[in-house]
Amino acid sequence: MKKIIYSLFVCLTLVIGSCSDKTSFDDHKITYYVTFAMSGDQTFLVPVGTSYVDPGVNAMEGPKDVTSTMKTTGTVNANQIGLYPVTYSSVNADGYASSATRTVIVYDPTVTTDISGKYQLATGSYRLTKSSGAKTAFAGYFVTVDYIAPGIFHVSDFFGGYYEFRAAYGSAYAMAGYIKLNPNNTIGLLSSKVAGWGDSLNSLANATYTPATNKIHWEATYANAYTWFLDLTKQ
Repeated sequence: MKKIIYSLFVCLTLVIGSCSDKTSFDDHKITYYVTFAMSGDQTFLVPVGTSYVDPGVNAMEGPKDVTSTMKTTGTVNANQIGLYPVTYSSVNADGYASSATRTVIVYDPTVTTDISGKYQLATGSYRLTKSSGAKTAFAGYFVTVDYIAPGIFHVSDFFGGYYEFRAAYGSAYAMAGYIKLNPNNTIGLLSSKVAGWGDSLNSLANATYTPATNKIHWEATYANAYTWFLDLTKQ
């Protein structure tokens, strides 16, 4: 008799549990995140001194067009060379946010020199510890300079491999960023960031490219504590 009662209890428990699971499943609903379709390129080039007109973005929440409620943030100064992010964002009916970003690059079309390539850190390069004046020499590591637009380039590591390779911290500790090449072959810093620490350079000074020797020199200061004096030779 006890076995029969126990069996009935187990069966009822399984049935109730199954019903409960089904009810929970039926409570679920579909939510549509807003998606963005950009007109024009996601990386948009603008010659300096002209004007920027946004090509436009279409925002859809499932089958519903929500472009009219989309927010656009970010401004572009077409009179100043640089990289300008323009972000489009929206929140759906259930409160979930989504966004897309277009990068607008204002460049100087008169700069035709291409300094892209693989560069090796030359002997004589060093890191200066500003508080003590100590110089840590290092050389032999490689830095990649990629062409983005006329006079605009991406640098793989302003530290010259000091933390990524010499200290073996890994790629998250390379100070990557963007530079501009001026008509007189001086170099200006546009942006920089080291992902591992989440901050950027204080400055990039005395930065130049020498066409005759295919060499780059810069002095990159970080955390107001160190300056990297680097000489790079194109390979």
